[in-house]
Amino acid sequence: MTVYAVNVQTLQSQVHVALGALIQSSVVKWGELTIVVTAADYIPTVLALRDHPDCRFEQLIDLCGVDYSTYKDEPQVGLRFCVVLHLLSVSLNQRIRLKVFASDDEAPVLSSVCEIWSAANWFEREAFDLYGIVFEGHDDLRRILTDYGFIGHPFRKDFPLSGHVEMRYDAEQKRVVYQPVTIEPREITPRIIREENYGGLPQAQ
Repeated sequence: MTVYAVNVQTLQSQVHVALGALIQSSVVKWGELTIVVTAADYIPTVLALRDHPDCRFEQLIDLCGVDYSTYKDEPQVGLRFCVVLHLLSVSLNQRIRLKVFASDDEAPVLSSVCEIWSAANWFEREAFDLYGIVFEGHDDLRRILTDYGFIGHPFRKDFPLSGHVEMRYDAEQKRVVYQPVTIEPREITPRIIREENYGGLPQAQ
């Protein structure tokens, strides 16, 4: 049996009925529905999105962190760290984007949704590794992309481009060592090549 996608405005109405006052904001843009909820309402929201008969979002397609501290080169307005989920209903052929902001910029914490969608496991580890967002209830919350000796969270907007530590092989110790970064920050200005016959190719006349 073919299942046809529901109109996005109809989906918006159905989600509003399913979630009610849990929704902080709801926007349809580029043909997709995005809703925002508070950290306190995060788990009740995802349970309703999974279980309500008009929603039935059985699959978590993606989960990622966002640092809004310098979003679009404008001063920060509101909370800094956000987690964005993309959900799919296979049975109803519809999609939704859910955004939830951690309530504390200094120590961002949200509940884990691994018990609701097992696919969240590595996604939450990635958001923890890159943004420092802690997911309470996650059974194995440890770094997944950076090295064991890595310091900080590299996708935060205030993380230095050169990092905090560097890794190199020490021939005397015969092992890899970590040390503070010794690279001097510098601005690289592209050089415009004007030499004739550069690369052996004749210049256009």
